[in-house]
Amino acid sequence: MKLTQLPLEYQKALPLLKKIEEAGFEGYFVGGSVRDVLLGQPIHDVDIATSAFPAEIKQIFPRTIDIGIEHGTVLVLDGDESYEITTFRTESTYQDFRRPDQVAFVRSLEEDLQRRDFTINAFALKEDGAIVDLFGGLNDLDNQVLRAVGNPYERFHEDALRMMRGLRFVSQLGFTLEEKTKASIIENHALLAKISVERITVEFVKLLLGKNRRLGVEMLVETNCYHYCPGLAEHKAGLQRFAELPSMPLTNEIQAWTLLIDQLGLPSDAIRSFLKGWKCSNQLIRSVQQAFKGLQWRKTQAYTQMLLYELQVETIAIVESLLPYYGLENQAPHFIAAYDALPIKALTDLAVNGTILMETFNKKGGIWLKEALLACKTAVINQEVANEQAALLEFLQETQSHLVSL
Repeated sequence: MKLTQLPLEYQKALPLLKKIEEAGFEGYFVGGSVRDVLLGQPIHDVDIATSAFPAEIKQIFPRTIDIGIEHGTVLVLDGDESYEITTFRTESTYQDFRRPDQVAFVRSLEEDLQRRDFTINAFALKEDGAIVDLFGGLNDLDNQVLRAVGNPYERFHEDALRMMRGLRFVSQLGFTLEEKTKASIIENHALLAKISVERITVEFVKLLLGKNRRLGVEMLVETNCYHYCPGLAEHKAGLQRFAELPSMPLTNEIQAWTLLIDQLGLPSDAIRSFLKGWKCSNQLIRSVQQAFKGLQWRKTQAYTQMLLYELQVETIAIVESLLPYYGLENQAPHFIAAYDALPIKALTDLAVNGTILMETFNKKGGIWLKEALLACKTAVINQEVANEQAALLEFLQETQSHLVSL
């Protein structure tokens, strides 16, 4: 097979391949970007593989950075662009099921490609557009089958994360697992215990965001890989509920985690520990907690003014985007307009502050001050009093005298 038109990203990198070949070596575009071109999808990273050893690449190109030279990778700087160029290599045994004990540089493209995970990721693309397919990847693309290169047992023992990557590709591409590949994942799924949570999290989130999420989650359960995902071992039924939700795509991580947590039936006070188990950031955890709170409310009723204030626009939009999964209407424009109409959006918008209250009531700071400002904020948001200094001071004297009196 030969491509008649290379994408712009490849065209910009062609001069590098030509320089490599002019120096007497082989150079190819490799990896997932070649697969994406064949699938008509946009490409992101342009990776180059070569028969030249790292020292030889550094002689060919004047501007390089050693980013992984022990594994054969040199970063080549070309104008404003940078490209990872990696020497053909073979790998020895994998004692930790993650990293090879030893890497050997070779001159053979076939030796390099046969260590890759799946046939649809084992293509090489020549500078003239010719596709090198040594393992039947083109046929697997046509048949929408995900098949390990060579012996799946060996591939998964080399890097156990490949099992989660396979499930992620099922979700993203809608491909089915080839029977021997699936059987090997079922047989070896416990190897995921050797993989860091951070690496599993990356693949799991991509699985949740895949356009064929249902198929990916079903395979996660069928292969028993969910047993080695943080906090999921006891939630088979919840995962199945999640898989059975309408197939509308999720577009961001906050949506995905919020919807999953709801289907797992976790209480709100368990969200932090659950997401900490996945090594999620504190910011993400707070965002999911807010979205979860809003979702529980909105499934049965409209927002209150105070809840709109608390959630703010971004979270309101996320909550509304999840309602169609429950057969409810997304009313984001209506409720965002209601948020925009709030008299204040933050405590600093209040016409009074701590200094004003201490001076007016001749009191030092303390717990009373926090409670008085909260009372003012609540009254203004609920439109019980105007956001004006005189009105708020009068409100405090009349309704919160126990706070402001000496």
